[in-house]
Formats: sequence, C-alpha cells, structure tokens
Amino acid sequence: MARMEPYSQEYFKEEYAGDMRNTEPISLDEGIRRSQEFLLSLQFPEGYWWGELEANTTITSQTIILYKMFGIDDRKPVQKMGNYLKLQQCDHGGWELYYGDGGHLSASIEAYIALSLLHVPKTDPVLQKAYKYIISRGGISKARIFTKILLALIGIYDWKGIPSLPPWVVLLPGWFPFTLYDMACWARGCVVPLTIICDKKPVFKLKPEKSFDELYAEGRKNVRFGFTFGGSWTDKLFVGIDYTFKAMEKMGLVPFRRWGLQEAERWVLKRQEDSGEFLGYFPPMFYAMLCMKIWGYDVTHPVLHRALSALEMFTIERKDHCVVQSAVSPVWDTALVVRALVESGLPPDHPALQKAGEWLLEKQITKHGDWSYKSKAGYVPPGGWAFQFFNRWYPDVDDTAVVAMALHTIKLQKEDVKNGAIACAVDWMNTMQSSNGGWGAYDIDNDKSWLNSMPFADLKAMTDPPTADVTARVMELVGRLMESKQGQALAQRMPPEVLARGLAYLRNEQEEDGCWWGRWGVNYIYGTCGALMAMALTAPTTHGEEIRRGAKWLVKMQNKKGKEVKWSSMARPDAGSGGWGEVDWTIEFRPEADGGWGETCFSYNDKALKYKNEGSTAAQTAWALQGLLAAGNALDKYEQEAIEQGVEYLLSHQRKDGSWQDRPFTGVGFPCQFMLRYHYYGNHFPLSALSRYRDHLHARKFKVSI
Repeated sequence: MARMEPYSQEYFKEEYAGDMRNTEPISLDEGIRRSQEFLLSLQFPEGYWWGELEANTTITSQTIILYKMFGIDDRKPVQKMGNYLKLQQCDHGGWELYYGDGGHLSASIEAYIALSLLHVPKTDPVLQKAYKYIISRGGISKARIFTKILLALIGIYDWKGIPSLPPWVVLLPGWFPFTLYDMACWARGCVVPLTIICDKKPVFKLKPEKSFDELYAEGRKNVRFGFTFGGSWTDKLFVGIDYTFKAMEKMGLVPFRRWGLQEAERWVLKRQEDSGEFLGYFPPMFYAMLCMKIWGYDVTHPVLHRALSALEMFTIERKDHCVVQSAVSPVWDTALVVRALVESGLPPDHPALQKAGEWLLEKQITKHGDWSYKSKAGYVPPGGWAFQFFNRWYPDVDDTAVVAMALHTIKLQKEDVKNGAIACAVDWMNTMQSSNGGWGAYDIDNDKSWLNSMPFADLKAMTDPPTADVTARVMELVGRLMESKQGQALAQRMPPEVLARGLAYLRNEQEEDGCWWGRWGVNYIYGTCGALMAMALTAPTTHGEEIRRGAKWLVKMQNKKGKEVKWSSMARPDAGSGGWGEVDWTIEFRPEADGGWGETCFSYNDKALKYKNEGSTAAQTAWALQGLLAAGNALDKYEQEAIEQGVEYLLSHQRKDGSWQDRPFTGVGFPCQFMLRYHYYGNHFPLSALSRYRDHLHARKFKVSI
C-alpha cells in the first residue's frame, strides 16, 4: 500500500492549519466541485478511502501498558504516545471520552499510569493535575471494571475485587438461558479470552516497578476489594452469584474448568484473521494477546507476532505524537464516499469509482461466521461486508446495506458479478431480521437486556438489539433498488412480509415527539434522518403521518437564523463509572443561530437534552437535510426555509480545500461510554446533502437557488 495512514481532518496538510473557511461566498456548484476534488484526492491507489476513527485516550494508554507488559516498549513509539496523552489532557487535569464531557475517571487513571510508566515524574505538572482530578472523582475504587482488570494485570488492584468469570461459560449449550451467542460480538470477543485471564489471574511485573497507592482516595489500607453493582434485583442477584463463584474457586470446585479453558483457547485462536486481528476491534485483540502471554508465547511466535503487527495498523504515528485507534473503517468510509461522489454527478463509470467498486467486491465475506449460530433460516449463503480491512467472522448489516447501495450506483465492467454480489447481500440480510421486525448490527435477536446486569457489564453494552437506524438502512437499500428497473429484481429478493415487518418496527420505534433514537450516530438527528429516508422510499403513502412528524421535529431542532437559544443542563458524569446523575453542576450551551443542526452526545445520558440545540456540525446538518429532502419527496411539501438555511450553513462553513471540519464527536461505539469521531463524516455527508439539494433544484421542486 502506498500510504498506510488514514485521512485526518487536523493533519491532512500542514498548510491547512488554522481557519481555512471561505472568506467569499461560493455557489452551490462550486462547493460541490471543490468537495468532489478533495475526496478524489484522498483515494488510496488500491481504490479505497480510509479516515481516522478517533475515540478517546484509553486505547493509547492501554497500548503503552501492553507494550510494557510484553517488554517491547523500547521498539515502539511509546514516547510519542505519551506526547499524545499530554496533548489530550484537559485544563481540569483529567482526560475525556469525547470533547467537552467534563472528564472521565477511568480514562484519567489509565493515562496517569501510562505516563508514569514512561518515566514522567509524579512531580510533573501533568501528573500533579491528573492526581488532583482522579482523587476528586473517587480514585481507583470508583473506576469501571475493565480499568480495574487492567490494573490487576499489573499489580495495582487486587484480583479479588474483579468479578468471577468461570471458564465453563464458553461451554453453555443452546438450551441454557443464555450462551456466548446471546452476547454482542464485541462483548463475546472480550468475554472468551477473559475467562482465561480471570482463571489464571496473572500479575505482570513492569519496569520500572512503581507504586500507585496514591490513586486510592481512601488510602490503600482502607480499600475494600469487594464490589457492589447497582440496586436492581438483577444486579443484586448477579453480585450474589459472584460471591458463590468466588467461594467455589477458593475450594477448587470449578466444574468443567479444564474443558472450558481448552475450548476458550480454541475459540480465540480460530478467530484470528490471517492478517493478525481478532474481531477487528482493539479490546478483543488486547485480551487475546494477553492470553498468548499466559500460554507462554514469545513475541516472535507467529500467532502473537501477527497480532502485534496488526495492532500497528491501528496506530497513527506522526512527527511528534502517536495515537492508537479502536478500529479501522475503510469499508464504511469507502462505501459512503462512493455514494456521495455518484450523487454529486461523477459518472458511474468514472475510473475512481470503478476502482473503489472492485475493491469493495473483493471485501465481500463469503464464509460463515458467528452470525450463523442463531440463524433460523437453515443454510444461508454468506454475503455481507465488515467494517474493517479484515473481519471475516463478523460482517454487519449496516455496512452491508451501505456497500450494496454504493455498488448499485456505479457501473463496473462486470455488471453481472456486481449484481450477484448485491443479490447475495440482500439474501443474507433477509435472514438477519430479528423477531420484532428490526435489524441489529451483527446478530439476530441479540436482545437479552438483563445481561447488562452482569458485574462485567458496567458499560451496559452486552447486547446488540435491533435499532431504528440499522433497520432504516436496510429499508433504504430496498427503496434505492426499486428506483431503477435493473434494481427492482434485486429488491424483490426481500419478501414483502420482511419489508412490512421492518416498517412496522420503525413505526413502533418513533418517539412521541416524532423523532427516532440513533444507536450508531449522535443521536436523534441521526436516527430520524435514517427513518425518514427509509419510509419516504418504501412507504410514502402509508406512513405519511410518521414522516410529517419526523420532519417537524427536525425543523424544531434547527439552529435557525434569528432564533436565540440558551439553555442549561444539570446532568453530569457520575464520579465512578461514567454514568449520570442529578448533581449541582451546570453545562450551559449557547449555540450560534447559523442555520445548521447540532446535537450533543449528552442526549444519550439525558433524554431531555434531545430537545436542546447544540452547536452546529457539518455532518449533523447534512443528516437533517437528507431527512427533510426525503420527507418532502414523500409529502410533496418541503420545509424550504429550513433546508435553504442548512445549505447556506454548509456552503459558508466549507474550507478552501473543499473540506469541512467537525470537532465534536458524532459517531457512537457504545452510547454514553465510547463515542467516536469519523474524520470523513464531515465531508461525504455534506457533499451528499448538497448534491441531493441541487437535484431538487434541477427538478424545479424549489423556487429559488442558493
């Protein structure tokens, strides 16, 4: 590969540092042209687009500690990683999960320890500020479980304060109340290696050896390593079960222990990609590599060496600092960029699009994965796409629908092969529909919410239930295919009853005020946009009322010019795990009345915040425009003033190189706990929205042009 570094908004070109917004008004056509040229300039020679997937500092902190545990930190750019951590520290001394969240205790503890292991003295102002912040939030005892596991691995926390996870969990049969496959794939990928780690309870000695007793707010001698977990009956039940497991461990009465450990080892090794990744995400890779150390693998062992090499793909090394991503998103980025470029008027057989299409076809997954465990349709040919370069075990519905739409819009030399790939994808998605009519991202009926009461589940992300945004994506695909004669045969591969159940699910998920919750994008703007596009394409007459209500909600949420908005929230992160509570602490938002749309990540923590406007972003403005344009198509009545103000916002905030820059996080890993910033979101979504608006102008659906 010619350039193995993803596009980053801040570091694309040094000469673009600072404010690069256009000083003179530009036309709609000029804005679209500049955006086209910008995106085309970023295509990799192989045909794909790949942008940075920014998360929080915990991934980089854990990588530093991992390299220390393996004794290979002298061969890795850990000092640059330390520089990154220093750059990300906030004025209050802590580190955030996303910009402006007020700081996060566990992220701050991990950064403090990582920097200390890089020989930053505890008298350094960076660690002094961090220490004060950590103690003010309760110290190590208030950290989340996964941080405590990390600390137990290096002797800072006692293993008796970690929930038990007996190896026989991996052996549970299908008739049991739950199995591994009732957990979300990301949870499953962590739980299996953790059964090995929690059984062995290793403590890896690091150099230099350091004490971090100062991070216990109550003093190390006063620490109680037992734990409590919420107040519901399910929480109390699981805590009681954990006490029982611990007692059995002390007596050596762990049934099927050896068999469970053997099966866990087999499961982990089987799911390593040839390229070295495990499930395509950092946490499963982290725990899998620790298992290999427990098994006695040297860093030169082929399996461990591949895994460590794969981690380098997640690493972005720059001149002065280095950051590690939680995952990479080339398939997702490529499909969305292709869609935007086609919508902007690039010929469907343009060489760049053909190259991208061929690359996407190569990435289709044609082997069975864990998704097939709960399939109710008998033998189903695989046909999905994953998010990453490599992740054959876990294709996901969202990526598959977007890739299928992207391929449908372009023209390849072998159209029959392309259409065959789309047909296979539609067939696969048919079998992935859950019982309630919706689609989850990776699995069928992965909705046993009580699993979030397990002591390990303080992130509340143990399941992957159906959601409105993923369901809407599938419905949108069907609608897009129906728009062309060639696509109609492909769309008809989804039976009418499947489509009807999906639409019924979307109708049931609509909130009373007209919006939809968004699982994978922030938040109600994202969910509402997707639902409106899906319904407008597939059920414009039967779901007109739902469409009208959704459009009205979007208009209400606009930072409309001439509308002064000021509001406050009393919600803030809990001092412990990052949850939220009512305390005496105020966040005040003063969004600019600029015609755009914006929504805070806090709306996941406090549902009431969905009614409050946040500072506008290019991505969220583009989503709202897409939703309003789709609603107008269905209702034959457009919210023209709101749409035109949104278009004006995008054109006035475009930079001279044709890009947009969104600082806020608008993507989601786990709501409330792990937010994401896709560096391409602020570029292809605006191009798509502007292009659709121009199409409406050409069709004379509006009276005036911008």
